[in-house]
Amino acid sequence: MNAVQKTAQWALRPLVLASLLLSTAALAQPGETLNQPVAKGAYELAFSGSDNALFLATSQSRSLDKGGVVYRLDPQTLAITQIIHNDLKPFGAAINPQTNTLYVGNSVEGAVTAIDASSGEVRGRLVLDARKRSKEVKPLQPRELVVDAATNRVYISGVGAPSVVWVVDGKTMQLLSTVPDTGKGGTGLALDAAAQKLYVTNGEGELITVNTRTNAVEKRQKLEEGQEHFFLNISLDTATHRAFITDSKQAAVLVVDTRSGKVVHKIAVPESLAVLFNPQRQELYVTHRKAGTVSIINARNYNVLQTITAPGMPNSLALSADGQALYVSVKQASSPKKEATAPDSVMRIALK
Repeated sequence: MNAVQKTAQWALRPLVLASLLLSTAALAQPGETLNQPVAKGAYELAFSGSDNALFLATSQSRSLDKGGVVYRLDPQTLAITQIIHNDLKPFGAAINPQTNTLYVGNSVEGAVTAIDASSGEVRGRLVLDARKRSKEVKPLQPRELVVDAATNRVYISGVGAPSVVWVVDGKTMQLLSTVPDTGKGGTGLALDAAAQKLYVTNGEGELITVNTRTNAVEKRQKLEEGQEHFFLNISLDTATHRAFITDSKQAAVLVVDTRSGKVVHKIAVPESLAVLFNPQRQELYVTHRKAGTVSIINARNYNVLQTITAPGMPNSLALSADGQALYVSVKQASSPKKEATAPDSVMRIALK
């Protein structure tokens, strides 16, 4: 073997090692986790079934970066496969599986951006609240996004006091309607497209039902009067008319009958942030940012099946197209005055 051949052999060793590592990740066992550091300012995730890709919205550094980045990740290895730069900072994320359009909410700038999930090209943008922030003026901030694939409408919670829901045409990026007064801190959104109902949760302990035919509030209910609640997020099991609601004030996830508005169960877990129902496995996933854990819950009997410790503060959730892998964005401790020294990450949890 000559010197050139020896050099080539040594050069290939890192590639062989990387391939072995990727193969090991692909053969993950049930409950096994993989954690991949990505970047600062990691927020929400969205999964593209048609491209078999995971997207992560990141706002990057508060002090050094004017815009942000959406990362495309390999769903098996969590390796970065594409970097989509944004002149605005992305926070919320949702995808239309029929058009493969990724929508990201730009909370700081009061806008929403549409991105072609295959190419990474920006398809359009809409400024939802153009008011300049001051001591007297607090513009509404886009937070959660859900998409009705059939009608190609995007519903966006505009958080404030009071909050609103913006209804946007996903193709033209035009504002179709604004649902007013969804309460103080009206963050959580969940859509039952077949029933033409949109559910909103807020910081006043309310569950609000919006009729998507009229884009008007149909019902608002105070859940558990006499207790302090701040409902953050909501996920639906439309087949059994159940809503799962997270609470940053109480150590429980509420299970609510969407027909009656009654609380039918309280799942005893720590204060929670994100929630996601998996119909394929009849499981519920919940992030507990303060506790630093993720709960896997049997959605039939509400027993906690597993508690997984995250390498930081677990934030948002997404599922693979087959429902057999769970993805969690994980944040590192930071504050407006002191940024995190390490990047935020994405965790993959094998479910089968």
